[in-house]
Amino acid sequence: MNFTIKKANYKDAKLLTNLIRKSFKDVAKRFNLTQKNAPTHPSNCSVEWIKDALDKDIKYYILEFQNKPCGCIALEIAKPDVCYLERLAVLPKYRIKGFGKALVNHLIQEARDMKIKRIEIGIITENVELKRW
Repeated sequence: MNFTIKKANYKDAKLLTNLIRKSFKDVAKRFNLTQKNAPTHPSNCSVEWIKDALDKDIKYYILEFQNKPCGCIALEIAKPDVCYLERLAVLPKYRIKGFGKALVNHLIQEARDMKIKRIEIGIITENVELKRW
């Protein structure tokens, strides 16, 4: 598959918000997550979240396939040698095509280039499929 991954910036905040919200909508529905009981879940992402993250030097990357944005991922440096993999999002109609893996591999390479030794991720414990993946 021919795709590109580019580093995002402030101009991409609305695009990132839409990618993340749409990608996590099915997860929110599956686990009954709402704005009220899970206000920080990615399905409730806002442009302000993205801009705040960029202000904190969290790096976002957007995957485009056939010139259409269809996924993203974020890298947050937690300590000099540790980072967090965050906001891995692929729109439902683009899943099971290797885009999630491509985004993770891209983040791993970025982390290596920054001399990061460990990458951490947080997931919903009950999300068995994601754990297996």
